[in-house]
Amino acid sequence: MDIHDRHGTGLFPPGLTMLRTVRRTPDGREWLARLPELIRSARERWGLRLGAPYDGGSCAWVAPAGLPDGTPAVLKIGLPHREAEGEGPALRAWAGDGAVRLLDDDPALGALLIERCAPGTPLAAAPLPPEERLIRAAEVLRRLWAAPHPADGGPERMADVCDAWAALVEERAARLRTGYDPGLVALGARLLRTLPRGARRRAVVHGDANPGNILAARRRPWLAIDPKPMTGDPAYDPWPLLAQIDDPFARPGPGPVLRARAALLGDALAQDPARLLAWSVARGVESALYEAAHGDLPGGAEELRRARVAAELAGC
Repeated sequence: MDIHDRHGTGLFPPGLTMLRTVRRTPDGREWLARLPELIRSARERWGLRLGAPYDGGSCAWVAPAGLPDGTPAVLKIGLPHREAEGEGPALRAWAGDGAVRLLDDDPALGALLIERCAPGTPLAAAPLPPEERLIRAAEVLRRLWAAPHPADGGPERMADVCDAWAALVEERAARLRTGYDPGLVALGARLLRTLPRGARRRAVVHGDANPGNILAARRRPWLAIDPKPMTGDPAYDPWPLLAQIDDPFARPGPGPVLRARAALLGDALAQDPARLLAWSVARGVESALYEAAHGDLPGGAEELRRARVAAELAGC
């Protein structure tokens, strides 16, 4: 019996993106079969009133919720996977400074009860010039990076994660024979291994600081949501902001724009702009081989095009 037949369409509307993406794997389909019971258990645990889920995510069911005392919140129940394991510990470490507050969690359910942002406008849609949006994002990142490191049970070490990614890049390049520039692919794998070990400081990084994950709020002007956190080099974080705020790669000549914005963020974050761009190469190559492994060779080629521009600017 289909999930909609058993539970109606209110909590599982047919067009919900995560229903489509989670069904791609056996583990996802098994988790999806358990999801209605996980939601029921979370609702009973916290006495929640739930609204229709938000759309857009790919591996978690997320919906507005109301606590018994009327406090607005968000319930997030995620598909168990490596990147999700550190979200609760990171939110706890940040304690609401730069990110939404963690109100409570239940690791057995994979459930997080989170502060709700209002009005919730994403930075991607804010009616501000691109440079101003970058400055606002930098303010959020500075707060996140200033948090004390969790004593134990915190997010994974970036070096460990990036070592695994580098090995995957090499394995996928050899197996898929994509035709992607082998020198650029090798550079990306090398940077994934060396950049985390060359960091001057260590912080709990957001891990997915794209402009859709920074929302307008009342408690602070902007708060981060949906981290994929690690503990390591802060220079890892800014690349999605450089690439996705008023996308410089949509222009005929993205180099000068990208250079200027890397300099702006480098100054705002006390980071070497060349290091920010080097991380963009590492992340772009990893993303390109991920896309290729999932059947999107054109998407991977576009990621490599962007990585090549960043590599030239960084002098890699």
